[in-house]
Amino acid sequence: MILVSVEFFMNISQKKIKNFQNKIFLFYQAHKRKLPWRATTNPYFVLLSEFMLQQTQVSRVITFYQQWINRWPTIQYLAKASRTEVLKAWMGLGYNTRALRLHDAVNTIVSDYDGNVLEAMKHYQQIPGVGKYTAHAVQIFSSNADLVTVDTNIRRIFIAEFHLPESISDKDLWMLAKHCLPKGRSRDWHNALMDYGALHLTSQKTGIKPKTRQTSFEGSDRQLRAQIIRLLLNHPASMKDLNKRFDVDQSRLKKILQKMIHEQIIIFQQNQYHLKNE
Repeated sequence: MILVSVEFFMNISQKKIKNFQNKIFLFYQAHKRKLPWRATTNPYFVLLSEFMLQQTQVSRVITFYQQWINRWPTIQYLAKASRTEVLKAWMGLGYNTRALRLHDAVNTIVSDYDGNVLEAMKHYQQIPGVGKYTAHAVQIFSSNADLVTVDTNIRRIFIAEFHLPESISDKDLWMLAKHCLPKGRSRDWHNALMDYGALHLTSQKTGIKPKTRQTSFEGSDRQLRAQIIRLLLNHPASMKDLNKRFDVDQSRLKKILQKMIHEQIIIFQQNQYHLKNE
């Protein structure tokens, strides 16, 4: 991991930062995306959108987001939902463990912070499934807090615009982001950066690869996990049932099932696998 010298940050002129800001805002003014979660400052809705947008295409999230806020319009409603209900509503978004992490996060926020999402985000280390990126994003988009956050699009923009090595550390990227933040406009700034990266300065255009790359879904363990969950949503299943249903190596299937038990997604009782529903 390459660390950028302090001198690098000291040598970035205010004029260069201002020009950079103007370019991003001009692009945003002409090309801003109209997304439903941008039409609200409700911290719960923003938190929901952030979980859904992780490693998922924006176009796919829009429908699910609207369905969820219609079904569970407050964080208290979602906290009262069962894990099975949450998983059923999530099916089709991928990475089903995100649904359970969201449900755990929501329950913690309701029980420990009386449903106050913004207060909970200030103590994100105590909230399951929430890291620094999500905690800052929720505060930025719901309260316009003068914070920064760096997703894959924003990372790519800073690397390209400031001619940085792709191996730059996260610490240095976040420091650079703080240097470039226009105070009082954090919400617009981050929306603008995300649109600039998603629509213009793309990975394909720059050749800058994301830090983590999503593997192919077809034939993957992720696909098999989703199929197992879909089956168990309807009824429990024995190992014999699963072997009949899925034409895969038994050792691979057992390994996946053990991992799902460890992650508290499923349980094994009376010789059958069940979704954990607590």
